[in-house]
Amino acid sequence: MGRVVKVLRTLRTHWKKSTLAACVLSYGGRWLYGKHWLEFGRNLIGPQVPLKKATVILNPAASHGKANSLFEKNAAPILHLAGVEVNIVKTDYEGQAKKLMDLMEHTDMLIVAGGDGTLQEVITGLLRRTDEESFSKTPIGFIPLGSHNTLSESLHLITDNKVRCITSATLAILKGETVPLDVLQIKSEKDQPVFALVSLRWGSFRDVAASISKYWYLGPLKTRAAHWFSTLKNWPQTRHASLSCLPPVPRPPDLPAEKPIRPNLLYRIYRRLQNYWNPPVEEPPVEPEPEQWEDRQISTLELTISTQNRNPVKKVSDFTICMLMVDSKPDFFPFFHCQISAITEKQLECTENALQLEASACHVTLPQEGAGFYDIDNEAFEAMPVEVRLLPRKLRFFCSAERREELAQVN
Repeated sequence: MGRVVKVLRTLRTHWKKSTLAACVLSYGGRWLYGKHWLEFGRNLIGPQVPLKKATVILNPAASHGKANSLFEKNAAPILHLAGVEVNIVKTDYEGQAKKLMDLMEHTDMLIVAGGDGTLQEVITGLLRRTDEESFSKTPIGFIPLGSHNTLSESLHLITDNKVRCITSATLAILKGETVPLDVLQIKSEKDQPVFALVSLRWGSFRDVAASISKYWYLGPLKTRAAHWFSTLKNWPQTRHASLSCLPPVPRPPDLPAEKPIRPNLLYRIYRRLQNYWNPPVEEPPVEPEPEQWEDRQISTLELTISTQNRNPVKKVSDFTICMLMVDSKPDFFPFFHCQISAITEKQLECTENALQLEASACHVTLPQEGAGFYDIDNEAFEAMPVEVRLLPRKLRFFCSAERREELAQVN
């Protein structure tokens, strides 16, 4: 208590210095707070300026039920401070996001707050609309709140800090920088098409990955146990299928980022008169060349059809579908060692037995019985014969400038 009284006497004796120090500390604290958190809240919005509208599709069940709390604490305040009119739509059950996209009205930006499953449902519902040509031009933001956030590695800074990842994704949406992403259209004879941004997987590695959670009681050994029991139960694990592929085609030219400026009235009148007196000669239509499909029979452990969205900044001359096939070995123990060492998709691409093809479209024909399941952006779908086509630059996603610089430096 004596120390407190001494401090108060000192402040009273030197009240001028104390007042000046309090003002400096208060100003400095407000400046630091505004610099790091209110960067988009400093700008004044005029009374006649319409607010930007953002529709948020939020999956509260993502991240084991913590998604709603994470969004309200870390993303929503930043959006409100930036002067964005936020309309939050929460999903109640699996598949509801597809139905909500049919009812969505025009918005300036679409924000998906969830994981891979929520994002896959949103883009599928969006591209199934009858007016998808206009709605697909709406920029999309992805706030990673799920257990699996594969696309987040391509758009946002990679960090183990969940809060920093969420705030970085939200700030990237407000800054407005976008990158075009390709979309996989997966169509079967029975159902409506499904759309994906990352990959379609089918094979033993996919089945094992889906069963790892069953062995939760084994702790750090659950992954090895899943591979071991899968190998014992289904040996050999070779999958048979037939592929019909189209070769890659040149990527279409980039569209201008901004609309060209409209010419003045005199120039438009001059052009119309010129076209009236000297009409342009119409060239005869060029008949498209017939598609040349290449058939191939495969025996594989894993088939992966993926886009190039892992590095959307990288410039490639062709848009491709990469098909990864790993031939099995006849010996049991070398095969088991291959399964243990090639668990993830990135590790699988580095194995010696991998074969990578490039195509612009393909037909996948599977056996009638025992085909299993596909993984489409980490979501399970019943495996059946499908046609896969790539839709180049179909959607635009918000991307952080820091992540763009990192990806641009990758060869």
